[in-house]
Amino acid sequence: MKIRKAVIPVAGLGTRFLPATKVVPKELLPVVDRPSIHYIVEEAVSAGIEEIILVTGRGKGSILDYFDRAPELEDSLSQRGKEDLLEAIKKLSSLAEFVTVWQAEPLGLGHAVLCAKDVIGDEPFFVCLPDDLIDSEIPCVKQMLNVYERYPSALIAVQEVPREQVNQYGILKASPVEKGIHRIESLVEKPPVDRAPSRLGVVGRYLLPAEIFGILQKVQPGSGGEIQLTDALRELAAASQAFGFEFIGTRYDTGDKLGFLKANLAYGLKRGNFNGDLRQFMRALLEGKDH
Repeated sequence: MKIRKAVIPVAGLGTRFLPATKVVPKELLPVVDRPSIHYIVEEAVSAGIEEIILVTGRGKGSILDYFDRAPELEDSLSQRGKEDLLEAIKKLSSLAEFVTVWQAEPLGLGHAVLCAKDVIGDEPFFVCLPDDLIDSEIPCVKQMLNVYERYPSALIAVQEVPREQVNQYGILKASPVEKGIHRIESLVEKPPVDRAPSRLGVVGRYLLPAEIFGILQKVQPGSGGEIQLTDALRELAAASQAFGFEFIGTRYDTGDKLGFLKANLAYGLKRGNFNGDLRQFMRALLEGKDH
């Protein structure tokens, strides 16, 4: 079955970037010259995704505005002969079909996914977290589709994380199937370092069957009343099959200030128009010279 839909949860409050995120959704904070969610949508579209479901909340209307048409801006750019910018602006609204569903309270990732149930129906679908920017030659979602063709079950992107950071991730208990692919036996959400079953940490890309919704509806809320996707994935892995996939690429956590700065530098260095100047500036900073 062709996978046509991707869920992107965007209802989070973005408290780590306050006060900026008091008025600007964190998903619209720019990495060089486009917001992080733009990269995520392009990644999904590159793998054939046709419909993007934004799970949104109060104060996040500007995210949909970003991908909508802007006739006045388009007219202004056209009159001024800014054809390159005009084409880039027009392209945004044609990337995919965008649908919004409302999450009244940010009650956990599992709850956000559950909010998309009626739009997804009975199809398998992706969940892409906008905080996880993955720089790779083959987009991560496309890599996962290639694996899905051989292992048509729930698939979770993972990476090996430093031992001292396992308490910041959902961690897999798994057995290897082949290089980079692991059959999931269980998952533990943010385990203590001395109790982590592995160093395979869950990263924000999931390929899920529609059966996950029935499990999510039965998951008991945890701390703060949140419904955790990890709990549902644990049940799914026990009831059927689920796999962890070590993607090829570099992941940047743009929901973290340091990760956000790293992403801007890394993506800036990839831009040929100011690659040299940026390298020179960074070198001068490190050497303590005037810049």
